[in-house]
Amino acid sequence: MATTYSKRRSELEIYFDRTAVSAWERITSDAPVSKIRATVRAGRDEMRSTLLSYLPTDLNGCRILDAGCGTGALAVEAAKRGADVVAIDLSPTLVAVAAERLPANLKDKIRFESGDMLNPDLGTFDHVVAMDSLIHYRLPDMVAMISKLAARSKSGVHFTYAPKTPAFMLLWAAGKIFPRGDRSPAIEPASTDALHAAVKAEPTLKDWTIGRDHRVTTSFYKSHAQELRRA
Repeated sequence: MATTYSKRRSELEIYFDRTAVSAWERITSDAPVSKIRATVRAGRDEMRSTLLSYLPTDLNGCRILDAGCGTGALAVEAAKRGADVVAIDLSPTLVAVAAERLPANLKDKIRFESGDMLNPDLGTFDHVVAMDSLIHYRLPDMVAMISKLAARSKSGVHFTYAPKTPAFMLLWAAGKIFPRGDRSPAIEPASTDALHAAVKAEPTLKDWTIGRDHRVTTSFYKSHAQELRRA
């Protein structure tokens, strides 16, 4: 995993911290956007609500890792429920935007960092949430990342993956017609059956069970939420 993960992580850092930072800053705000980006915004809003629904309503006393926090919307919602949140992202620029947007009454509840979500120095957590941050990695690397995140979670790992469906694959293929400089790093679709089989076959996840899931589909946003629970 080390070589492919490091290479992909470097590509993502360049993309989200330089190429796409202004676009993501706008999509994750209330600013007017194009119809295409509006569907992405709507899909992400639904997905965020889905992942938050997998967490306890009362998070007082809970420590949450927001792995791939972007501009911090999920971290803020978790903190509003009482959680102490460590929110980390590869992009220092997006983390700076998240810190600027942080409500004053939550400044003691969220610690924003830029860096590697797999860094063991972040400590242990009650729950780990990874919204659309594993979707750029091939299935073996994704499962290895899930395993590392699970090792630091007491109760749950809640993540998303790109569903390998005919409709998604058409959109994925169509994206390749755009000039290379305008493309994001490749999303790596995975079938539900293949993901579940890989999780069940991973020895380090033997104490975990596959829980709730939900697929979010808008015109230009398709992502699948998956819950893992400690048995």
